[in-house]
Amino acid sequence: MKHSLQLQIGQHLTMTPQLQQAIRLLQLSTLELQQEIQEALDSNPMLEPSDDHEPAEKLDDTPIDYAAAEEVLAQIAEPPPVGDPQTLDINSNESMPDELPVDSAWDDVFSGGSITGVSSGNGEDDDNGLESRNASPETLYDNLIWQLNLTHFSEIDRAVGYAILDAIDGRGYLGASLEEIREAVLGSSVDDPAAYDLELDEIEAVLHRIQQFDPPGIAARNLAECLLIQLQQLPRQVPGLDDAILIIRDHIELLASRDFPSLIRKSRLSETAIKLAMELIRSLNPHPGERVNSDSETEYVTPDVIVTRKHDRWLVELNPDTAPKLRINANYASLVRRADSRADNTFLRDHLQEARWFIKSLQSRNETLLKVSSCIVEHQRAFLDLGPEAMKPLVLRDIAQEVEMHESTISRVTTQKFMHTPRGIFELKYFFSSHVSTTGGGEASSTAIRAMIKKLVAQEDIRKPLSDNKIADLLQAQGIEVARRTIAKYRESLNIAPSNERKRLL
Repeated sequence: MKHSLQLQIGQHLTMTPQLQQAIRLLQLSTLELQQEIQEALDSNPMLEPSDDHEPAEKLDDTPIDYAAAEEVLAQIAEPPPVGDPQTLDINSNESMPDELPVDSAWDDVFSGGSITGVSSGNGEDDDNGLESRNASPETLYDNLIWQLNLTHFSEIDRAVGYAILDAIDGRGYLGASLEEIREAVLGSSVDDPAAYDLELDEIEAVLHRIQQFDPPGIAARNLAECLLIQLQQLPRQVPGLDDAILIIRDHIELLASRDFPSLIRKSRLSETAIKLAMELIRSLNPHPGERVNSDSETEYVTPDVIVTRKHDRWLVELNPDTAPKLRINANYASLVRRADSRADNTFLRDHLQEARWFIKSLQSRNETLLKVSSCIVEHQRAFLDLGPEAMKPLVLRDIAQEVEMHESTISRVTTQKFMHTPRGIFELKYFFSSHVSTTGGGEASSTAIRAMIKKLVAQEDIRKPLSDNKIADLLQAQGIEVARRTIAKYRESLNIAPSNERKRLL
C-alpha cells in the first residue's frame, strides 16, 4: 500500500466544550443549576461567590450562538451519510491567548442574584438542618413497627404482628389471609413450641389490636371493614354515625352502585338521614396507608421567574434567590504570569479560562430565560388578567420566531422552569397549548377549553350532571367547535368522572 498526503477542502462543524456547557446549563432546572454551581466552586479555585455590595459589569457582550449549537445537535441526531465532508469535532477547543491579564477586573464578575445553598459562614443553620437533610422519609411499615413495639404482646403474638405488618400493602389493606399469616409465623424463627398450636382466632385477635393503630382503618381486609373501623373510632355523638355504620355494614353494594331508591327502601331510612350519613362516609379515607406511606421526599418548586403587576403593567424579573452570583477570585488570578509555561501557571490559566466561560454561560442562560419569559407574558396577558379561560393558543414556534431563536432552544429554556404569578406557580410549558377553531374563524386554546369544562362541571346539577354531548353543545353555543371525543379526552385529563358516576340523588 502506497502512503501519500492529500489536501482536501470541506466544511467542518464544531461545537466547542464551552458551547456544550452553555447548552447544558440552559436546560438545567433550578436545583440542578445550584448543584452545578456548587460543583464548579469546589473544582475551580478561580471561582468564588460574589458579595452583594460589590459592583459588577458585564462580560463580553458577544452573545452565545445557541443556533449553531442546535444545528450541530441536529446533525448528531441525524448523522451525515458516509463520505460527507461535514463531520462533527466535539474535541476541538478554542486556542488559549498568549497573553492573559495579570489581575482580574470587574468584567470577571457576574451578578445575577444570590447562590442558594452556599454557606454564609454561620454554621447554625447547617447544624439545625443536618438531620432534616439526611433523614429518610418515614414509611407506613416503619410507622406501624414503631406502634407495634410500643404495644404489650407475647412472643407469639408479636411474631403474628410482624407477619401481619409484612402483609399490609401501600394502601393500608391486609393482602394475606389468616391461614397465610399462620404459615408465615410457623416458618419464622419462633422458639416457643406453642406456636404450632396457633389458632386462627388468636391471629384475628392480634389483627383487631393492630386495626386500632394509626392511621384509622389500617390492616382492613376490604373496603367495608376499612370504613367500619374508621366509623367505630368516632365519638358516639357524631351526627349520622349509626346510620352510616348500618349502610356500610349491610348495604355497601347499593351505595357503590348508587342505587339510592333501593337503599332508602331496604335501609328504611329517610332521605335526610341517608344524606347526613353520606356526608359522614365521604369524609372517610378509603386508602388510609397513603396518608403515611411516602416512598419519595416531597419536592418543593422554586420559581425561576417572578411576574408582578405594577401600574397596570406586568413586570417580569428573575428570582434573585435562584439566579447565581459569581466572580473571578482576584488573588488566584493575580498569580497568573505572562510568558510562563510552568505546570502551575498552566493550571491557573486553564481554570481562569473555564471560570470566565462558566460565568458567561450563566449570564447568557439568565438573559435567555428572561427574554423568553417576557415574551410568554406578553402573549398571555389575558390569562394573567382574566384566568385560565382566557388562555391564548401558543406554540414553541411563535416564541422562537419572536426572540429569533431555534425551537429546540425554546424547549430547553421552558423545561423544568417555573414562573410565579398572582394566579399561582406554573411551569413555562403550561402556557403552550394547541388550538381549536371557533365558529367566528378564530382560535381557542385547549387549556382554556379545559378550564371551561371544569367550570361547567362545577356548576352542574348533581341530580342531572352534564354529559359529554351536552358539554360540547354548551361550548358550541359559545362559538367553540369541539367534538364529543375531545371533550371526553379533556375531561379525563382533568380527572373528572363520567356523568353517570357524578350523578347524585341526595
